Amino acid sequence: MTFPYSVIVHYGELALKGKNRPWFTSMLVRTIESSLGGLDVVDVRPMVGRVVIRFGPAASTQWDEIRTRLSRLPGVGNFSRATHVAPDLEAIASAVSAAAAAMAAAGESRSFRVTARRADKRFAIPTPVVEREVGSRVQQVTGWPVNLDKPQLHIRVEILTKDAYFHFKKEPGTGGLPIGTSGKVMSLLSGGIDSPVAAWRLIRRGSRSHFIHFHSYPILSRTSQDKVRELVLRLTQHQLRSRLWLVPFGSIQQQVVVDIPPPLRVVIYRRLMMRIAERIAVQNGARALVTGDAVGQVASQTIDNLAAVGEVTRLPILRPLIGFHKEEITLDAQKLGTYETSIIPDEDCCTLFTPRYPTTAARPGEAEVAETALDIAGLVDRAITEAVVEEFKFPMVDLPVKTEHRAPDL
Repeated sequence: MTFPYSVIVHYGELALKGKNRPWFTSMLVRTIESSLGGLDVVDVRPMVGRVVIRFGPAASTQWDEIRTRLSRLPGVGNFSRATHVAPDLEAIASAVSAAAAAMAAAGESRSFRVTARRADKRFAIPTPVVEREVGSRVQQVTGWPVNLDKPQLHIRVEILTKDAYFHFKKEPGTGGLPIGTSGKVMSLLSGGIDSPVAAWRLIRRGSRSHFIHFHSYPILSRTSQDKVRELVLRLTQHQLRSRLWLVPFGSIQQQVVVDIPPPLRVVIYRRLMMRIAERIAVQNGARALVTGDAVGQVASQTIDNLAAVGEVTRLPILRPLIGFHKEEITLDAQKLGTYETSIIPDEDCCTLFTPRYPTTAARPGEAEVAETALDIAGLVDRAITEAVVEEFKFPMVDLPVKTEHRAPDL
């Protein structure tokens, strides 16, 4: 079969996984297959330290979409659009020189170098010989000068057991670990700048992230829910499947306002959110909670208050942004593509019933004593019962697409 082109995917830290590498690689192959759904993919297979994707005829017009999808996928270090050739020196040299001649005929003039790699050392011809022969043929047909230090065109040749490939450009990937290799986490998603970045950092480390959003509808508008859906859609393009819990929190806040002194209200809000998130996480197999907390950014994120909030859950609370400042987080949000959605003005539960002077240093045991005025178990049960769950998938023919249903009764 003749392929219009193949894509060679290289991974970074997976190469360090020792005896576990085949499992990590198989997970990467599965996510690549899923991410390229709907495109003309013939097969995806691991081959000696890399993954090779072969495409059918329709892929000749699909490169932009293929590049976009692969660049978002955790576990992909870099990838290249490559031409498939027979593992024979004459075939390789002829194909590479023909491609270079076409570039020269189009008016391109550039310095170049050739780098060859033999993944299978049973290929008898040493790599320096391959590089010299291919380079000589390219120079004959183009007249381009060789520059080994800073070439304008880097021609890479990869020789495998039964195949060979050459390519001219590496595309950057997301890096990290394939989705599903680090378990499930539950991310608290506010709709602001920080929490989507925090979730993405865990996604890039191989964790499948599901999401919880606390809203105050109908006291406030649905804007925060709409924003969060857009953010989850964006994050789902990286991990392919997501689930979002929309938890009504306004009536709970009203109860807190009645029974809790103003300075402690924000801490109590957060403690209730952690209890609700923990219950949902445990029911759905998530092993940790993820927040966008950064030390000192707001009143609830001082060390004392973080300690008071975290003591209500037995699950680990992962705070990947804890030492970052706002400018760094904003840059990440812009690269991720969530920033423009996050800055849309909205009214969320974080701004509802916020006291003028919230405490920044909750004393040990202070919040626990204050909570005796509340029916904590009843508030948590009610929130979970009233939660709405939405499913997100990528790729799909018509985005955004989601299904909606009520959370099951406890």
